[in-house]
Amino acid sequence: MPLTMMDTGVETTVKSIRGKDQTRQFLQNLGFVEGAKVSVVSSLAGNLIVSVKDTRVAISQKMASRIMV
Repeated sequence: MPLTMMDTGVETTVKSIRGKDQTRQFLQNLGFVEGAKVSVVSSLAGNLIVSVKDTRVAISQKMASRIMV
């Protein structure tokens, strides 16, 4: 299930990252690696603020849809 489908405040684990190599590398540099604990802090117009590795990161809906949880 993509990260965009997660409810706010629920912690889950990253299962995989989909997309081109450049996109996957970008998300991995932000901390979205397999096995990382993530939770959606808030959602506004499809864009998400996500807590990953004790850091809050804002990502677009398009990027969030590539993160499978």
